[in-house]
Amino acid sequence: MPEPWKPNVTVAAVIEGSGANAGRYLLVEEETRDGLRYNQPAGHLEPDESLVDACIRETLEETAHPFVPTGLLAVYLTRSIKNRRDEPAEPVTFLRFTFVGTVGAAIPGRALDDGIVRTVWMSLDELRASRDRHRSPMVLRCAEDHASGKVAADLSTLYTDDSALGAIPLATADDTFDSESP
Repeated sequence: MPEPWKPNVTVAAVIEGSGANAGRYLLVEEETRDGLRYNQPAGHLEPDESLVDACIRETLEETAHPFVPTGLLAVYLTRSIKNRRDEPAEPVTFLRFTFVGTVGAAIPGRALDDGIVRTVWMSLDELRASRDRHRSPMVLRCAEDHASGKVAADLSTLYTDDSALGAIPLATADDTFDSESP
């Protein structure tokens, strides 16, 4: 029996700066099989973490900035070719939960994730002008959605059961769902 198809669940942070970085978005420049590319701080959901916690972790690992999410920008479904330098190039589908929020100052001396070359602040116009260097079309789409004022949901709309965090024993499907219920 073939393994069921599942998209890769990812998280991303769209962060607009303040002060000297007002009107600019925090991006990472990272090494890919196609050379250096720009992306929002982003990565995969890992076992035993919530979507919000994954975004906080990924942003800190990739930028050295502590991230405070304030809302869910949108959920994006996209398909592309894997672009990591250490994986085979093959089609992959991503389900990307994109959050908005703020960051604190970078933590001095904190190393960036492997493959991340640097962080950079870019205006929306600079993002548009550099689209040929984006990791995926989602980079510009997310920034434009944010700039248009879009925020899909308050964080309270996301629920993570303790079972997903490894905090309690897993229930069987029969224990969780009543087969007689609609």
